[in-house]
Amino acid sequence: MRQRIRSMLLALALALSLGAVPVLADQTPQPEPSAADPAETEQTQTEEGETAPAEGAEETEEAAPADSPAGPDQETTGEELEIVPDPVGTVSFENLERRIREHNLQLLALEENVASLEGMDYEAMQEHLRKLMHDTVQGQRGLRLASQLPQDDPNYMEWDSYAYAQLDQGYDALREQFDAIEDGELQKDNAGVIRQLENLQDQIVMSGETLYMAIYAMETQESALQRQLAAMNRTVEEMELRYELGQISALQLQQTKSGRTSLVSGLETLQMNIRNYKLQMEMLIGAELTGEIELGAMPSVTDQELEKMDEEADLAAAKEQSYEIYAAEQTMEDAEDAYVENMTAVLYIKDSVERTLEAAKYTYNASIQDYELRFRMLYAQVQDYRQILSAAQTALACEQASYAAQELKYQQGSISENTLLSARDTLQEAEETVESAKNDLFSAYNSYCWAVEHGILNG
Repeated sequence: MRQRIRSMLLALALALSLGAVPVLADQTPQPEPSAADPAETEQTQTEEGETAPAEGAEETEEAAPADSPAGPDQETTGEELEIVPDPVGTVSFENLERRIREHNLQLLALEENVASLEGMDYEAMQEHLRKLMHDTVQGQRGLRLASQLPQDDPNYMEWDSYAYAQLDQGYDALREQFDAIEDGELQKDNAGVIRQLENLQDQIVMSGETLYMAIYAMETQESALQRQLAAMNRTVEEMELRYELGQISALQLQQTKSGRTSLVSGLETLQMNIRNYKLQMEMLIGAELTGEIELGAMPSVTDQELEKMDEEADLAAAKEQSYEIYAAEQTMEDAEDAYVENMTAVLYIKDSVERTLEAAKYTYNASIQDYELRFRMLYAQVQDYRQILSAAQTALACEQASYAAQELKYQQGSISENTLLSARDTLQEAEETVESAKNDLFSAYNSYCWAVEHGILNG
């Protein structure tokens, strides 16, 4: 029964419209016909969805123990942390998770389903089921007694075996539900469904953070293309002058201009994609859909945070929190239950169930191995991005020294302005490489935090 309920609720959860969970209840009364049958016993927003700060409120925001906002928000006890809202038309990474959880419609729908499951009154269900079973037994008794009356009695009814069988089936269904609460099966199933729904909520938040980083990376790429376009404009200007002086052909000038056209086209496509991604971001946080929301600065990861990473301890914590592993364990339990139920069956069925159980064990072990592999790869990726950032920072220091030398030469009149501008472009490219490396490191570390704290490990 647990497997059937779980599969139904999974489909409904993914459609964001979980149905009502069947009402189940308490003891195990027996069907008719004994007279001693137990069944006979009866938040305010601004335009962009942010709350304006209270007058005189301090502009400080106490963060969780970590130095950066990587990973899911930390739960706090006692006094609530003071929230510094984002200005209208902007979103910061620090406030992103909170805004998604407060305003995303899909997430709120999931939250309502969680609240519905958590608010179930199992004692009330037991009383309701007890009454239904009592009514069913009374109906069976009434059919039996009416068929035994003299035919001339106004209450006489012919024996209706079909109606009696239907009531009997209904009673069996109620009893099965009754047993589920008595044995704690429904409570256990609902706890699993709640965990699944909470995992779906976390997935929505994590997808929002991934989207934020993607937009930030595209805007960094846009700046690089704008810089390349400025350099291309200088080249076109130079080529036009050389063409007028007869130093190059018309074909050479046309090829240069064609390169500029391609660059402009690529830039326009990138800007369109940025706008589309921003529309998705606005929808995620419940803001007005304009495609123009501005992102705050991307946080960075500190050396102290990286030093605290412990591959083995963090892997154990991630496995403990993982819904993916929890679901694999439940599948394994279902296979074991099926084996126990059929171990006394005829030989060919017993053999089939044994093989199914062995297959479930292999599948479970494979799921654990795959999870551990992905976690270890993520850990290694964080370390690799760390060394890539270090190398990029070293290269940037060299380019800064080189540009300083070029500036001195320009002031002395030994190089042209275009040469100096080319040197500046090279410096800016090195700066963008460092910025990109910082973003990659933060993105990987943020994914690592989600894995450790909530067990979510994508990819």
